[in-house]
This record gives sequence, structure tokens and C-alpha cells, in this order.
Amino acid sequence: MPVNRNALIRYKTIDKCLQNRQRRWTLEDLIDECSDVLYEYEGIEKGVSKRTVQADIQTMRSDKLGYNAPIVVNERKYYTYEDPDYSITNAPISDQDLGKLNEAVGFLKQFQGFSHFRELDGMVQKLEDHIHSKQTKQQPVIDFDKNANLKGLDFLDPLYQSIIHRKVIEITYQSFRAKSANSFQFHPYLLKEYNNRWFVLGKKNKEVKTIILALDRIKEIKTLPEEDFRYNVDFDTEEYFKHIVGVTLNEGTPIRTVKLFVDNQNAPYVLTKPIHPSQKLIEELENGVLITLEVKLNFELEREIIGYGQSIKVLEPQKLRNRVLYKLKMMLALYEGENEK
Repeated sequence: MPVNRNALIRYKTIDKCLQNRQRRWTLEDLIDECSDVLYEYEGIEKGVSKRTVQADIQTMRSDKLGYNAPIVVNERKYYTYEDPDYSITNAPISDQDLGKLNEAVGFLKQFQGFSHFRELDGMVQKLEDHIHSKQTKQQPVIDFDKNANLKGLDFLDPLYQSIIHRKVIEITYQSFRAKSANSFQFHPYLLKEYNNRWFVLGKKNKEVKTIILALDRIKEIKTLPEEDFRYNVDFDTEEYFKHIVGVTLNEGTPIRTVKLFVDNQNAPYVLTKPIHPSQKLIEELENGVLITLEVKLNFELEREIIGYGQSIKVLEPQKLRNRVLYKLKMMLALYEGENEK
């Protein structure tokens, strides 16, 4: 059964409402939520009829789309899921859907090997393996990094929609250093994944500086449809992240030449999986290699270097040497203090 985009948006909206058990949902509440989301995402102003939402609920309850959603009505008025852990996003994939996905994989595989589509390679393999395991009821043969318990993933879709539709949002955010959360208007430009965490990049209202926020520190997001979105036409994603490892960038930080010694044991790993795209091999020594990076110094670079332990030594610049040495001394003191007890 084909599902149009507006219907899918309504199903996802109803699903999200019924998962929220902190509130009791009447049919009128669900109609209002669906109408608001369709206006936000699609610009549809006429709203949603009572008959449409009732039909949506019946479709979700049925096997037409494979949902079989356990939607019940309490006190003949309030809609909820009988199973508090249920979501249509957890519903099994139907044979028809698997067939369509197979067709999509076949189409995408035609682009593998082309330089403009290299980023598709891992995605296509992951999708193909997932479909194969579902069809054959076998264990997957490809295992990708994932963190199912990572907080903030439910904000991915609303942030994505805000970016592509250029909507201002209000974010309630609490950094690791803050004692309490605070709310502010935010103009999002980009979603980025690094080290199995998700971040959103954009600007606070009336501020010039671009900032990046971790999704796992976001408490709440509200769309502000009446606010004018400030789109930065000069923002270049590749240029912004070109000279950093990770996501942390202090604007105005200069590009530095980082010179590292890597011992023989870890040289093959560093040479085959560069720390940064600018990495260059400048000399092969008897006990290791010398490499350089053209980067801006930040926390992620320090963490990457320290992660190699005694196998990497910072030769230049002195500022980075001092930062790494300080952290290593703090680590040593932590263990020495433990031994003294």
C-alpha cells in the first residue's frame, strides 16, 4: 500500500504523541498536532479533518502497513498505546517494503565507484546487509558502529526539517559545564556526526558567531514559525571543518603545522587511517615515521594523539606539546595517587 508524504507525517506525529505518556491525548489534540506539523513542514494551512485522523488511527491499528499499533482509548476519550514501549518505528519491515528496498539498493549500487558518490558506499552495504538479514532471518554479516542508548537522537528529524525548511527553533540546552538548562532562539545550518555523536551547527539569534551544539545535551526543541530565519549564504560546510579534527572550532584560531613522531608499531595504522586529510609522511626513520598535519589546535586533536599513548610524540608546535604533556602528567598523577592509598 503506497503511503504519501503527508500521511506518513501524520502517522509519525500521532506515534510521537502516543509515546508521550506525560500527557493525555484526545482526538482533538491529535488533530491539532497533525495540523501544526503539516503547516510547519509542508506549509499546509487548511489543517486536518477529524475523519482523516480517525482513518489514520485505523490504518495504524491494522496490518495494512505492518504497524498493528496497539492503540487503545481510555475513558472513551484519551488515546494511548497499550504497550508503553511500542512505536511504529519499531515495526517489522513487510515483504513488500523489503522488495522496494532491494530495488533501491540495486539502483544505488550503480553509482558505487564514482568519485562523486563515494559517501554512498558504506550506506549501501549497510542497507543491503540489513535487507539480506531480514529476508533470510540470518545474523547480519556487517556490523557498523552504533550507540542505541545515545541521547538526543529523537531530535535528529525535527532539526533536519528545520534546516531544510529554514525554520527558527527555540532550543533548551544544558552543556556539561552548566548547572541548569537555558533556552534561546537558534538558526540551524548543519547536522554533523563525529565519533558516534551528533551535533547541530548554527547561530543564536542576533549573534554573528557560529556555534555547534551536541544533540545529547538538548532538552527540548520548539519551532518558531513566525520568526525570520537568518540563512548564511556564505557558509561553506567543507571549508568550516577543513582544518580541524572533530567538531570543536574556536573562530580565529590559526592553522598550525603539527609535526608528530609515530613509532614503528603504530605507523601502519596512522598511515592507512590518517588523523586528518592534510596528513603527510615527511620522513621514514629506523624506529618510526615523521608526519605533519595542517590543522587548527583543538580538544579532539589532543584526545586523538593521547589515544595512541606512548606510540605518538608531539614534536611541534610547542603549545600542543605542552597541552599533551600536561594531560599526561595529570593522568599519571591520577594513577600514582591511587597507589599511595
